Amino acid sequence: MFVDEVTIVARSGDGGDGCVSFRREKYVPRGGPNGGDGGDGGNVLFRVDENLITLLDYRYRPLIAAVRGGHGKGKNMTGARGADAIICVPPGTMVRTEGGDVLVDLLAPGQEFLFLKGGKGGRGNAQFATPQLQAPQHAEEGRRGSEAQAFLELKLLADVGLVGFPNAGKSTLLSRISAAHPRIAEYPFTTLEPQLGIVRWNELDTFVMADLPGLIDGASHGKGLGTRFLRHIERTRSLLFMIECTSTDLKADFQTLRTELGEYNPELLNKPYAVALTKCDLLPLDAEPDENFEALCPARFRISAVSGFGLKEMVASLGSALDEMRHRESTS
Repeated sequence: MFVDEVTIVARSGDGGDGCVSFRREKYVPRGGPNGGDGGDGGNVLFRVDENLITLLDYRYRPLIAAVRGGHGKGKNMTGARGADAIICVPPGTMVRTEGGDVLVDLLAPGQEFLFLKGGKGGRGNAQFATPQLQAPQHAEEGRRGSEAQAFLELKLLADVGLVGFPNAGKSTLLSRISAAHPRIAEYPFTTLEPQLGIVRWNELDTFVMADLPGLIDGASHGKGLGTRFLRHIERTRSLLFMIECTSTDLKADFQTLRTELGEYNPELLNKPYAVALTKCDLLPLDAEPDENFEALCPARFRISAVSGFGLKEMVASLGSALDEMRHRESTS
């Protein structure tokens, strides 16, 4: 199950109490206080795990608590520090407060964010000894940990995001050029959750492709699967618009898809994109090129995910474009 939104309650560990103790040994009069300090409570941290692609682990685990610190003991022994609670999340997870403010955007593998700090351990009575008070009878209690609610929102990271109407062939394409196994059927909205696949475009290089649920006219306002999955397009490096060759108006279909993206987030229109005319195995071999399709985009492809027509050339072109994009980003 793919889960991209969860609300959790996190609680850091309480600090351990300090100890009241006195040194008692034979032939050692006035041994003095030797109560140790309590240990600090555990922190709550977020950590990016690149092997995760969903927040499912926290759907049924709404409370995440760190361990409290150990109490101090005699002989000046400090209590054990409480274990941290580490919340592992996929790359692309945003952590928000109850009010909706973004605390952190977790993108890089291994990145960590301290969400709640554990309570401080209390001081033992040995800490209160002074020349005037040589036998203190009191110690501090450990400080309480913190508790807070966090809203986690996942936006998938991918190099190429597939955008198209339902049944445009997105899932079939992903299954043909990667090892992913998305659900494929002959009815709309077969894809109910995003699917990721790793595509190899030459002997050494790969890129990540995301199959996103189909868009329809009005998706930016909640129609169909609506805005639930549109946010995943925000994190993709580039877009591949997929339009069926049997459409009566290729240009209108392309403009509808672009309009929905723009109404959801105008910045999506600035992403690099290419256009693929799908299901070309349904066209006669001698079919004339559609002038509207030829004018859509300089980077355009005619493909058939079923027969494999045009897939190798398209994958190589997309991979090369992404390679150039990464090179520009690394030198800028």
